[in-house]
Amino acid sequence: MNFENKTIVVSGANSGIGAATARLLTERGAKVIGLDRNGDGAGLHGFRTLDLTDPASINAALADLDGPLHGLANVAGVPGSLDGETIMRVNVLGLRQVTETLLPRMEPGGAIVQVASDAGSGWRKRLDLILELIRLRSYEDGLAWVRDHLMDGPDAYYFSKEVAVVYAIAGSMLARDQGVRSLSVSPGAVETPILKDFYASMSTQILDRQMEQAGGRNARPEEIAKVIAFALSEDASWLNGTDIVVDGGGGTAFHFDLVDKPAEQSLDIVFGR
Repeated sequence: MNFENKTIVVSGANSGIGAATARLLTERGAKVIGLDRNGDGAGLHGFRTLDLTDPASINAALADLDGPLHGLANVAGVPGSLDGETIMRVNVLGLRQVTETLLPRMEPGGAIVQVASDAGSGWRKRLDLILELIRLRSYEDGLAWVRDHLMDGPDAYYFSKEVAVVYAIAGSMLARDQGVRSLSVSPGAVETPILKDFYASMSTQILDRQMEQAGGRNARPEEIAKVIAFALSEDASWLNGTDIVVDGGGGTAFHFDLVDKPAEQSLDIVFGR
């Protein structure tokens, strides 16, 4: 994967998966422009400070970010330990405004990667509700919908990631006239600074079961970054309108409804051992 002469925008570039992605792309030759609420973008080609809960802040940060751009990785996100409205502002409404502001500045052959989560894997069950929100085309209308459909933090997190997956898949239609690909990458648990917030707001049983199924550890940020970089690269030119789950096999137990079963019992149930 070579990104020489490519300009890639990475949101959430100051920490965790976003920082790992920005670093890897830079090492591969890309000019990386970082977006984040905090930080100074040290080591990057450029940096913009923005607040994804505030549409005016997004507009101001991106106003002078000229093309041509060759990729966008929306990695910024917040966990379910926050209030539902803030989660939806950042993980959905802000993500969408960044995407649709920068899409017209992208070159044919470029790609947009929305970093969702395996927590969004149940999107098919709430597809009608998700599409109802996506069809509201402004940040303000979307926010009004969010306030009419109040969710607590954990449920808002799950829902926000379901929306991100659907938006990425549907985004392949929005971006196709420009020759730009759109897809999502959905990690399982990752060793980042906000992992503790996931344990505080989600079922520790589920997270521990995922870790067990994935081989006894969570992902490292750089392991997810490599998948994001591949999805952005020309090597993935025929990868579009889909979601890539990157959980080390941790979701296997959920496919078979085995999340509350010990490992040996799971083997017996699936393989008859």
